[in-house]
Parts: sequence; structure tokens; C-alpha cells
Amino acid sequence: MADVLTVRGGRKRFGSVTALDGASFALRRGELLALLGPNGAGKTTLIRAIAGRVRLDAGEIRVFDAVLDGRHTPRELGIVPQEIAVYPMLTARENLEVFGGLHGLSGKDLTAQVDWALEGIGLADRAKESVRQLSGGMRRRLNNSCGILHRPKIVLRDEPTVGGVTRSRDRISALL
Repeated sequence: MADVLTVRGGRKRFGSVTALDGASFALRRGELLALLGPNGAGKTTLIRAIAGRVRLDAGEIRVFDAVLDGRHTPRELGIVPQEIAVYPMLTARENLEVFGGLHGLSGKDLTAQVDWALEGIGLADRAKESVRQLSGGMRRRLNNSCGILHRPKIVLRDEPTVGGVTRSRDRISALL
């Protein structure tokens, strides 16, 4: 079985701080990977490098055997950041439409995916409410769905259990 994500010898420094020092792993289709370590261990830096938001100083990252150049996020990736990154002035539906558009969805495909996500995260009945009116757990579920709306083959979730109650985590896991 071919690797879907490979990191070899990933190194990254920020000034005198070494954030990554030789990170290496291979992930195959159907596998789950958790990056565990104390704060400052480089987990978020590695996720940002895989997402194309940080360029490594050394090493290589491959997604489906294509070498990443560190300049863009491959379409095969879905990114769910640690912090909630949705627009509070927009509705849940509008947020999903914006993120779907950014991932290249449009027309009927976009509408179908937005409906799928709203139903899956239990917000179909709250779709027209502004994000400001939603609870923290609802915002977290929306944040997750924005990252997977385009049905990526690989999902990177930074600190996926922070601030989530069991019911919200279960909904998000079922959607994934």
C-alpha cells in the first residue's frame, strides 16, 4: 500500500530555536496518526509545514508521492486549525459557502456539500444564525466542517480535542 503522506528529515528553525529536528514518518491510506508531545515540541510547526504554510529548512514532505514546495496547500489536504477560524459576522451556512469556494467548490456541488456538513454537525436548523449566536461547541463543529467540506483525502487537525465536549467530538468523528 502506497504512502499518502511522508515526512523525511523535516527540520525547521526560527532564529536560534529549533522547532523540528529530523521529523520523519509515513502515513498510509486508512491510518490515523497522532502527534503527541509537550508544548513547543514542534507539532504545530510540522502541521503548518505539511499544509504549505511554513517552508522547511531541510527535509521533504510528500503527499501522494508529490513533493510539496511549501507554497500552497494541496487540494488533497483538509486543515482544521487549533483556534476557531470562522467569520463571526457570517452565518454558519455563509461560512461553509466561503470555505467551500476557497476549496474550489461551486454551484450544485457547493450547495450539496454545505447541506451535508450542516446536517452532519447538527446545525441544519441553525444555518441562518450568525456564528456569534452559536455556542462554543457549535463553533468548533463548524470550524471542523469548514476544513473537510471539500472531502479531502487527508485531514490535519491541530489540537482536535481542545474545548470539545463528548457529544461534539462524536459528531465531528462521525463526519470524518
